Amino acid sequence: MTAATRELFERYHACWESRDPDRIAGLHTADSVFHLHSGQDPVRGRAAIREAAAGMFELVPDLAFDLVSLRVGEDFWVVQWKLSGTSAAGGAVDIDLADFVLVENGAVKEKHSYVDGVAMQASLAPAGATSQRWEQTTG
Repeated sequence: MTAATRELFERYHACWESRDPDRIAGLHTADSVFHLHSGQDPVRGRAAIREAAAGMFELVPDLAFDLVSLRVGEDFWVVQWKLSGTSAAGGAVDIDLADFVLVENGAVKEKHSYVDGVAMQASLAPAGATSQRWEQTTG
């Protein structure tokens, strides 16, 4: 089963790399949960997961994933990423992300994504806004 879970991870990651929300949602169970732990509520079901993934690609159209660490078990994987790209607002994206994914019957049952919230907020701000805020705060 670990080989099957690893193969699912590879297919799932390929969908994210190709920025394909339809294929991402298709690899989830019908009642799957996706929760980006950065203040958002979890979304449930393939349609909501597809919409959440599409929204991420709108925020960072050139989103790229650098694999840091991966552990795969019988019915889960845990992966650490370094995300990069340019946000739609023009900010440089440089964010640490950890995913905890539960697998059921060859599909993603739950995906919990934990991000560096400070880096994420800075990335999504318009280019130069962070330094302007810093200058306003310091002086």
